[in-house]
Order: sequence, then C-alpha cells, then structure tokens
Amino acid sequence: MNKTKKTVSNNSTNQSPSVNIISEGTKLKGNIHSNSDMRISGSIYGEAISKGKLIITEQGNVKGNVSSADADLAGKVEGDVRVSGKLVLRQNAVIDGNIYTKTLIVEEGAQINGTCKMGADTKSLSNHNDAEYAEETKLKTARA
Repeated sequence: MNKTKKTVSNNSTNQSPSVNIISEGTKLKGNIHSNSDMRISGSIYGEAISKGKLIITEQGNVKGNVSSADADLAGKVEGDVRVSGKLVLRQNAVIDGNIYTKTLIVEEGAQINGTCKMGADTKSLSNHNDAEYAEETKLKTARA
C-alpha cells in the first residue's frame, strides 16, 4: 500500500496589521515615516508621514506637517495636513495649518486655522502658494 501524505499549506499569515504607536507621555523629536498605520497619543516635534491611516488622539500633538492616505484627528497639529483619501476631524481637533485632502468630515467644535483645499487633484493644489491659487481661481471665474 502506498499512502500519500497530504501537506496542508496555509497561505494566510498569522500576523496582525502593523500599527506604530506613540503612547501618551512619549515625546519624539524628529521625523517619523511609516509604511503602515500610525497612532499618536504623545508629542512629535517633526513630520509624521504614514502610507496607511494616521490617528492622532485627543492627547496627541504634532508640531510639524502630517501626511497620510487616511487620517482621523482628535488632537492638535501645528503644520500642514495632507491626506490623499478621507480626513476626519473630531470635535476636539485643532489644526493650525493648511489642509489638502480629497474628502473632509468635520465634527462640530473642530478648529481649522488655515486654508482648506479639497478634491481629487490635491497634489497639484498643494504645490501652489495661496497667491497663485487665488490668481488661478480668479482666472477660472472670469472665464465662466
């Protein structure tokens, strides 16, 4: 009798999604870049860049620009916010800088102290300064 042994292969990995966490009370001086999601409850003095989702809790504070695919902000950002997908500003969020995003959801109480530029073409918008953007808008309005 020839018995064949079956080998079961599990192609799925047992790893949970990777999330970088800056805990409450932690202070980081410098830029942080991540290919996965990031959750900030502490303070960052520099840029926070994530290719995944960026979450800044109520205790979170970033003094620098932030950039991500999606973001959910409840803390404070002192710098520009660039989100290629959906940006959610919770009621305690304070943004002291410009916002560039495709989609924006703002809860009552959130503060934005800067300009907000939205749409699918936010990359080209973010390359203009405010004077260039105002002139471009004025030209579009004049043509219409």
